[in-house]
Amino acid sequence: MKQCTAVALLPPPDHVVRLAAPGNPPQAGYVLCELGEAHEDDHACLLWEDDANREAVWVRWSGGRARLAGLAWCPATDARSGDACGLFAGHPSVHDWDVVDPTMAALDAYAGGWPDPAAPRPDPPDGA
Repeated sequence: MKQCTAVALLPPPDHVVRLAAPGNPPQAGYVLCELGEAHEDDHACLLWEDDANREAVWVRWSGGRARLAGLAWCPATDARSGDACGLFAGHPSVHDWDVVDPTMAALDAYAGGWPDPAAPRPDPPDGA
């Protein structure tokens, strides 16, 4: 399933703006939804991991409203690889190993005909 392409521009929180050095305000930043497309819940983007609490801080948004949420990790693991799902517990849609980033898929298709840069190269002809 393709990744949701929702994007949001989030202004820095007021308390962060107040703490900023004069003349150097924090900038707004873009976040991209990490869920599979066509989900029916709020969009979600991982902001940072909170290892002490075994969770992560996510921004969840819908329309013009956004909120931060500390959410536990999804407990699922991929039976094929043993990798843990990188989304939050109870996430809508599919697990992250079934989400395909359309930008990366397009780059992979574009570069698919290029030689592997890690492959051994033939020796140059004599005199070259």
